Amino acid sequence: MSALLSGREILIVEDELLLRKRLAVYLESQGASCTAVGTFDEGRNALERLPLDYVLANVKLPDGLGLDLIEVAQAQGDVPIVIMTADGGVSAAVDAMRRGASDYLAKPFDPEEVSLVLGRAQSGRRESRLKRHRNQPRNQPTSDKGLFFGDSLDVFRAQLDRVIEADRRLSDKLPPVLIEGETGTGKTSLARWLHANGSRSDKELVVVNCAALPDQLAESELFGHEKGAFSDAKQARIGLFEAADGGTLFLDEIASLSPVLQAKVLTAIEEGRIRKLGSSKQIDVNVRLIAASNQPLKELSANGEFREDLYHRLNLLCFTVPPLRDRGEDALRMADHLLVGLARKYGYKQSAFSDRCRCWISSYEWPGNVRELEHEIERALVLGDASSLEFLGMPGTSGDSGVAWGDASNGDWLNPAWELPQEGFSLEAAIDRLIDLAIEKCGGNVSKAARRIGVARDYIRYRKTKKGK
Repeated sequence: MSALLSGREILIVEDELLLRKRLAVYLESQGASCTAVGTFDEGRNALERLPLDYVLANVKLPDGLGLDLIEVAQAQGDVPIVIMTADGGVSAAVDAMRRGASDYLAKPFDPEEVSLVLGRAQSGRRESRLKRHRNQPRNQPTSDKGLFFGDSLDVFRAQLDRVIEADRRLSDKLPPVLIEGETGTGKTSLARWLHANGSRSDKELVVVNCAALPDQLAESELFGHEKGAFSDAKQARIGLFEAADGGTLFLDEIASLSPVLQAKVLTAIEEGRIRKLGSSKQIDVNVRLIAASNQPLKELSANGEFREDLYHRLNLLCFTVPPLRDRGEDALRMADHLLVGLARKYGYKQSAFSDRCRCWISSYEWPGNVRELEHEIERALVLGDASSLEFLGMPGTSGDSGVAWGDASNGDWLNPAWELPQEGFSLEAAIDRLIDLAIEKCGGNVSKAARRIGVARDYIRYRKTKKGK
């Protein structure tokens, strides 16, 4: 895995399917996340909606020229773009560099050459961004691009702005930031926003999911190793702390690290030094650490599941992203915000939620938070009517029997003789009873029961967990 490419978002725009797949497989083996498309329009849509670190684009595409993507990349924050040319393509390469491409690759090429070219592109980008950063006023307003705050996070946003203002008054040794919140609330997006709007935006942002690091390799990934440090260490390698030197390191799901590694992270924060695996030499690193957890670290610390000293060190600047169900009308505003980007991705010029869908968005509890909402919108765009979107899990949509329980066009399932009790009743208990009845009628098949009552399977799981059943 390459420290340069680890956690990077890379767009591949190449009409040749085999080459597109080869590039994606190689780059993902180096720790990158790839979006691979085959046309100019798909590439442009991806550039406009995704937070990309690099773009690889072929010169000739079925519906346009890859060279025209250079202007799109520049408009999206000067994303480095490397042009791929066939048969040497000297004239096309010269034209690409003149128009602002970071570099070029002449076909045929070995996928391993890509790492070298992207390394050069990153160096050039760092220098140009540093010049721009020095020439910009220090009190410039921060950008909300790619991140939705809404009315429910006004205070939250104001605090983030104060953190960024404080960062700009410091030359180094920026304090760590802790972001807590349920899975899917947008912790990674917030970390990227903090880096992009902070004083280190011209430097590296290295993103790592600690839960995805194998225990036996986690120390090497974070701190690096010397040649011969273990059986497969055939050459020395820098770790992610060193790769992020001068910039930002985002440790997602930090509670997944072992207590030993937690202690090493604490040392790196407090002393600004690390030691590679198999080395006795300490290396100075200047890293702004952003950590995230989907469980409150205070509770994990109290239960002995997380180092107390590291928790107190991280808790200096702590932000808890509230779940979507606690954000009131912002759930609907968030949906509108996401729909704009997803509609652009799929090429829909006009898209809107139906009135029934808007009511559902406001009332549903969204156990999967923003991630679940985004997936529902994307699924509806692909499989439904973009001009009047409805989610597949909504009451009234067809299930496995072809008729949902609440579909009035096929008969009202509610007994017309039923009346509300004079003394009232518990709606929450009624919902749980309906869920239990659906599961029973479906022979214990939760997915089938979810379809019968017109909700997502995760909603039933959430209700069961909430009630401790």
